[in-house]
Amino acid sequence: MNQKYFYFSFFLISFLSFSQNRITADILTSDDLKTLSITQTIRFKNTSDQALESIYLYNWLNAFSDKESPLAKRYAEEYVRRFHFASDYERGGTTIHSLSTEFTDSNWNLVQGHPDLIQVKLDKALPQGQSLDIHLNYTLVVPDQKFTGFGWNNRELNLKQWLISPAVYNEGWILYSHKDLNDYPLQRMDYDLFLEFPNTYIIKSSFEQSNSESHLTTYRKVELRGENLAGTTLYVKQVNDFESVQTDHVTLITNLKDSELRPEIEALILDRIVYFLEGRFGDFEFKSMVITEEDYNTSPVYGLNQLPSFIRPFPDGFQYDIKVLKTITDQYLRRSLLTDTRENQWFLDAILVKVMMDYVETYYPDVNLLGSFSNFIGVRWFHAADLKFNDRYNFIHQTTIRQNLGQPVDFPQDSLLKFNQKLSNPYKGGLGFKYLEDYLGKDIINQSLKIYFNKHRSKRSKPDDYFKILASLTDKDISWFYTNYLGSSKDIDFKIKKVKKISDSLEIKIINKTRNAMPIAVYQLKEDNILSKQWVNAFKRDTTVYLKDLGSDQIAVNYEQVIPEINPRNNYKSRGKILNKPFQFRLLEDIEDPKYNQLFITPEFTYNLYDGLALGPKLYNTSLLPKQLSFKINPKYGLTSNALVGGASIDYTHFLKEEDLFQVRYGLTGSRFSYNVDLFYRRYSGYIGMTYRPQDLRDNARHNLFVRTVNVDQDINEFVETEEPNYNIFNIRYNFSNKNLDRFFTTSIDYQISQKFSKVSSTFSFRKLFNNNRQINARFYGGLFLYNDAKDSDFFSFALDRPTDYLFDYNYYGRSEESGLFSQQFIMAEGGFKSQFDQRFADSWIASTNVSTTIWNWIFAYGDAGFFKNSGANPQFVYDSGIRLSFVEDYFELYLPVYSSKGWEIGQDNYDQRVRFIVSLDLSTIFKLFTRKWY
Repeated sequence: MNQKYFYFSFFLISFLSFSQNRITADILTSDDLKTLSITQTIRFKNTSDQALESIYLYNWLNAFSDKESPLAKRYAEEYVRRFHFASDYERGGTTIHSLSTEFTDSNWNLVQGHPDLIQVKLDKALPQGQSLDIHLNYTLVVPDQKFTGFGWNNRELNLKQWLISPAVYNEGWILYSHKDLNDYPLQRMDYDLFLEFPNTYIIKSSFEQSNSESHLTTYRKVELRGENLAGTTLYVKQVNDFESVQTDHVTLITNLKDSELRPEIEALILDRIVYFLEGRFGDFEFKSMVITEEDYNTSPVYGLNQLPSFIRPFPDGFQYDIKVLKTITDQYLRRSLLTDTRENQWFLDAILVKVMMDYVETYYPDVNLLGSFSNFIGVRWFHAADLKFNDRYNFIHQTTIRQNLGQPVDFPQDSLLKFNQKLSNPYKGGLGFKYLEDYLGKDIINQSLKIYFNKHRSKRSKPDDYFKILASLTDKDISWFYTNYLGSSKDIDFKIKKVKKISDSLEIKIINKTRNAMPIAVYQLKEDNILSKQWVNAFKRDTTVYLKDLGSDQIAVNYEQVIPEINPRNNYKSRGKILNKPFQFRLLEDIEDPKYNQLFITPEFTYNLYDGLALGPKLYNTSLLPKQLSFKINPKYGLTSNALVGGASIDYTHFLKEEDLFQVRYGLTGSRFSYNVDLFYRRYSGYIGMTYRPQDLRDNARHNLFVRTVNVDQDINEFVETEEPNYNIFNIRYNFSNKNLDRFFTTSIDYQISQKFSKVSSTFSFRKLFNNNRQINARFYGGLFLYNDAKDSDFFSFALDRPTDYLFDYNYYGRSEESGLFSQQFIMAEGGFKSQFDQRFADSWIASTNVSTTIWNWIFAYGDAGFFKNSGANPQFVYDSGIRLSFVEDYFELYLPVYSSKGWEIGQDNYDQRVRFIVSLDLSTIFKLFTRKWY
């Protein structure tokens, strides 16, 4: 009997051991922890419904080894320089010494174009339900932590998803590469790891750790075990900055701390968060959870993470509470709901944002967006001071949709703009849950989530599984939510067309301007107090609602801004008033308040040599959020010219959805500034611009067609010669650009015609960053006069080194200077030469080439060469060369001439006057330098 029991127990243990994938490994670290030598066995079980002829493995850390990997290409699209300029040693990667199945060498290869995916071709198919051992011996050079926040950092390790692991199979292989999206496809596995490392370090991990053994007094060996684990978090640290907090159901191991909070307060906050999550989703199923600063930094609470540690505008513990809440919830969702994270991460993000909003509503209902700053004199007059902390989600989402950059919430992670992936789409998803709560009832949403977790916890599932549960709990149609709200890039915009009183009732006509069918709530208001609220079921075009008249003074839709509309300003209709909404003037820019017609006044300054520092107010209608119709009036007083200067403009932008024609902009501008001492120009322009952008918004390709007329009127006097005081030019320009860090290409064709001339020009620019970090820049410019009746001056001629800028397009600080520092300002235009030649203009044609290449890092060698022709003269050939110091490319550069057609320049007199510079003082231009990777 005992013998039978023994055999049964042995069989049961063996069966359970092989009932899912399992990894065993011996791991030896180098002294500095940068290199790991790994001998590993993967027991893979075929859980599919068919025999498998190949098995795929994830080898995600090897994505860093190749500058042509999908990870490298994504970094290039987003102008992430730190990866491309890192050394091979910093980037790391894996070297596989052997790979075998059942101790027989196997036919394996890296998937084409995906160095982080391995295909193992089996000698014979693996039947359904059967298991196979895969043996590997490889060396892992751990990538530097600076790329993703995880990796090797100053002789310490912060590792996440670092072992070679079997790919997930769920109705087919889930195969995708590392793209730094925090979307590694998790699955439950068993682990038995033996880690050998210097004995001066401590270990913190998601594994259970056995007693260690030391040898040779320098190294020690620990066993790390885990059953049914999702994820392989491992920290090897020189100093133990972790602490363990025991709650009722889970032990939290964390290095997230707040120096201003006592440890017991931190423990109470952690316990409250766990209690809150258990109330929403049920008990924690894991014994411990590692919560770290590195986890948080992967997806921080944007806004809070920008605040210096000494600035604390929120209640004690609030910043720590929200920070830890997000990190714990994010990890809880990832470990509990096993889904295809690249396709369905939006669902986890939406739940996460909903949880955060619920938590703030429960424990911090009175916390404002600006915290205690809202009470400061001056700040409290802003509408931003009135907003609650949870209002941030709608505001940040609107920054995207107001620029026509919205993408469907349920798009795959790698198809999203970085801003949408990190912020806008998760926020819209979370707001969507709050929208459903308001429409269906809060209890239904919370109940549906709890049922979903209980049914699908630790199992592979899809968002559709949740929506089936939700649909079963309500009689209302919710198909609009996943079809129109989640699955469409169309904006949401409702408008009250008219309100008509009929007897004791109100007839209210509502228009759905974007034809995106969704339900909407209608309100009756009295002095901003809600008298009634009624939901109207989803409609596509327009609908009429009848309400009992309760004596309201205003009717509104979406008054509580539950729905993230693109234009809430048309949601109101006043009764018995001349103006639908009152006007409001705000000193300094503010967050938009849709209840008012707002105008903003802010101080502004510009600078040029002749006006000096020009100061004045800017009156405009756009808030921190852009508007389709915008205008501004910005008069200024020049402190040097002692004159009124400035300008005014108005423009309208028409956005198109799901078309290659991205936007059409119409506008009028006018300005007055000095172009010389006591001489002013007045410039007036009307234009239409069309931008074509691929429907794949991650594609950096752009086409622009720009048509305008420019009228210039210049002062004249007897002391300063003004060659062409008054003129009008019609201009058509086409531009194409595709700008990435490693490949940069632009081209333009420009045609101009006026009473005195007609000319055409073309520019081609190319920039290539090679894998050895050498960069080559090449530019070609060609221009031809079709006719030129202004040959008596060079005002409209092609310039070799410094255009006259008769269209006043360039930001010259001293446009009329012929000597001195301001004459040395360089703008890459027309001929593009850096040296100044005796003949600087061409009134017939010009053809030039500008080239530069890397010497070291930001130091380049440049060379320019070209031909040009003036009427009545033979074509001339000129060239120059020198050193280019590119501190911030296209924004701050110096050009040091060395040799040219004039001979050696570096040894000539007044060499300092030959140096050219690029400096951008335009704040909007500099701002684009930091935002280009997000949009």
